[in-house]
Amino acid sequence: MSFWSAIVVIVLIIAVTQMMRARHNASAGFATDKDGQPVARQGSGEEEQLRAEIAELKERVRVLERIATDERQKLGLAEEIELLRDR
Repeated sequence: MSFWSAIVVIVLIIAVTQMMRARHNASAGFATDKDGQPVARQGSGEEEQLRAEIAELKERVRVLERIATDERQKLGLAEEIELLRDR
């Protein structure tokens, strides 16, 4: 095998590997734009579920922060949580 034949074979192997990687990433939901930047997949039900869960957790953190930082009269912890939930 000549030097140039080896170069052609190596380039061919790299091209096939890149094509297989791109096909696998596309089927797994990973995509990139022309500049190679990741592009978010749209229409994912799991993504919407995760966003809702994050919003719920943020609300819980807000309630806990209010409990820890508000300087109101001292109530029982259970009463305080219920008052904050009612808001």
